[in-house]
Amino acid sequence: MQPRERCIATVGAAELAPRLREQTACGQPESTTTTGLVAYLDGEPVGWCAVDPRSANPRLLSQCPTPWVGRAEDKTDASVWAVTCILTRAGFRRRGISRALARAAVDFARQRGARALEAYPHTREFGHFGTPSVFAAAGLVEVSRPTLRRIVMRIDF
Repeated sequence: MQPRERCIATVGAAELAPRLREQTACGQPESTTTTGLVAYLDGEPVGWCAVDPRSANPRLLSQCPTPWVGRAEDKTDASVWAVTCILTRAGFRRRGISRALARAAVDFARQRGARALEAYPHTREFGHFGTPSVFAAAGLVEVSRPTLRRIVMRIDF
């Protein structure tokens, strides 16, 4: 997989929607690459989870020092995958969609040969990072707490 540019939410919905479809290989089940999973409820997209090799996330590797505090592992190890974003649409929250996406991310990474999967949630509901309980329900465990509000969680396969 090749590193790719991350979505910037400030581009607006009209430009962002096609970019997300392209990044997730939406509508292409035979695709061997994707940067995320889409959750559907009764045929309607209600959630999204970014999951791919950690090394495919340049911003995570170079501009986000928090996950690496106190850790001495190779950030560019392509066999370690990461969930960098998980969100549920307004109006569909508190229905278990984020938990289902986290479980699907674990299965997806494992099926694609990942050695491990990491997530970087906040200790309280905060934007698009997810919460510790969502990832714990999918089998990830805390491996470090680099700040008071940020946790690194991981599952090894």
